Amino acid sequence: MSPFPPGPVDQKVVDSQAVELDYINSTFTRGHMNPSLHHQSHEDRSATFTLTNVVPQKVGSNDGPWEVLEATVNKTLSAYCLGEAYVVTGAIPYQAGEHWLKNHRVAVPEYIWSAYCCPNYNNSLPEELKDAFPTYAAIGRNDRNSTEEIVPVSQSAKKQFWGYDVRQMPLETLEMYLKYRFAAVVSVFYEQCSGSD
Repeated sequence: MSPFPPGPVDQKVVDSQAVELDYINSTFTRGHMNPSLHHQSHEDRSATFTLTNVVPQKVGSNDGPWEVLEATVNKTLSAYCLGEAYVVTGAIPYQAGEHWLKNHRVAVPEYIWSAYCCPNYNNSLPEELKDAFPTYAAIGRNDRNSTEEIVPVSQSAKKQFWGYDVRQMPLETLEMYLKYRFAAVVSVFYEQCSGSD
């Protein structure tokens, strides 16, 4: 991965993807779809810091409940997953209205979701993690004003994180919400992460 050379960005790049200018003076951070902390090598971590790997995410989500979720998933998979783990993350757009950065340049999602698959795991799981394997999922709010039918708001959250809650759920529940919002059947992992090829 090489940074762009100094000076103006080639117009072909600007026309085809998000650029730093899109985020300047916005109220959004760059929310990783593929988090750097899920990688071990410096090169792999560095490769996640591209604008093609991010969505506009409110700081209250990115630096709060969503960051906690990413760290928890990383810790859980490191402790109990034997072999490869697979993490898929995506965004859910608003159902109505237009939500963009910089005049239709970059779409802002209403929710962010993530799911993991660990086909081979330690069977002596703590009781609180029995339902978290081989798959588990979560949806996080990216808008304080969204309705609460998908992710309820915790009234006890700290002020800067209020309204950016994350709801953890079984993979099937996530897929139900994705089917509802996208009007299409969504299967995040092949054969529900059964380990079959």
